[in-house]
Amino acid sequence: MRVPAGVLASYVVFDRKAGRVVVERRPRQTFRSASVVKILIALDYLDRHAVSAADRVLLVPMLRSSDDKAATEFWRRGGQKAIIERMVRKVGLSETAPPPAEKPGFWGYTALSARDVVKTYRYLLDEAPKAQREFVLEQLRKSTPCGTDGFDQTFGIPRAVKRPWAVKQGWSGFGEVPAEPCRGGGARGVAWRPDLGIGRPVLHTTGIVGDKIVAVLTLHPAGTSFGAAAARITTLTRQVCRAS
Repeated sequence: MRVPAGVLASYVVFDRKAGRVVVERRPRQTFRSASVVKILIALDYLDRHAVSAADRVLLVPMLRSSDDKAATEFWRRGGQKAIIERMVRKVGLSETAPPPAEKPGFWGYTALSARDVVKTYRYLLDEAPKAQREFVLEQLRKSTPCGTDGFDQTFGIPRAVKRPWAVKQGWSGFGEVPAEPCRGGGARGVAWRPDLGIGRPVLHTTGIVGDKIVAVLTLHPAGTSFGAAAARITTLTRQVCRAS
């Protein structure tokens, strides 16, 4: 697969039928998570609480439309970095770590790797309690074309492959509002210091595609537009999926 100049890319494809990784590149490279961490935030909350109607009002848009305000609320309730520490132990993650100590409220600065993203999906599919699994998968299958912040979240897997899929996208470093607002509608309602690529935009596409788990994480040169990054990751994801 050809990675554009200046782009740091990592990907892993796990074939559930074969029971093994079939394609990978830099599987342990760390990136700041952006909104991909919302899966861990949701699983941690669901593991410790029964879901109320009020919770659903926040959880549904957080997972379907990547709602940041909802994520911040659950991040606060869960004790911020304690969420990541609990999920690292529960899932057996290796490269995932809480945000830097000086930025405790920045859930999107959680460090993770493509390998750990795949582990998270495998936990969701094979080990999480049935009610948690069904709830989270329902939302990821209904990922909306637009995030609640106006960014188009159909890059990567949604554009590269046909349904069925369930996805959780992530983006960071492209500004507070998109240059071209998405119009498809969104849901309402330690010693080791990982390289987070702060100052450069990240764009990630992750999810379940048929019998495969796909994670493609990318870090782009400073100043890269959202449109350019989206086109790059979509092309790369298409190549990765075809190779698997």
